[in-house]
Amino acid sequence: MAKKSFQELISSPGMPVLVDFYADWCGPCKSMSPIVQQVAAEYNGKLKVIKVNVDSNQAAAAQYRVQGVPTFILFRDGQQVWRQSGAMPANVLSQAVQQVVSR
Repeated sequence: MAKKSFQELISSPGMPVLVDFYADWCGPCKSMSPIVQQVAAEYNGKLKVIKVNVDSNQAAAAQYRVQGVPTFILFRDGQQVWRQSGAMPANVLSQAVQQVVSR
């Protein structure tokens, strides 16, 4: 099966997509990992989560002007609807997802 393009991955019809731009060397990224997994589990079947390593996917990071990691971007039908950089509490990420999922 051919590898899907980033655009195809974020254009999941009817299901919002949360993209976690991270780097292996980034401490806050590591601390966010269990939070992202928790939110993914909470919205299982209603949300798609994609982790993008900015070091090995520089084109996607550049396309969305990701300058710091972690950066989280929520897409709905391929359109960016929410974005935040830096570590955050689980409830902040969950609330952002909730607003998009419930639309």
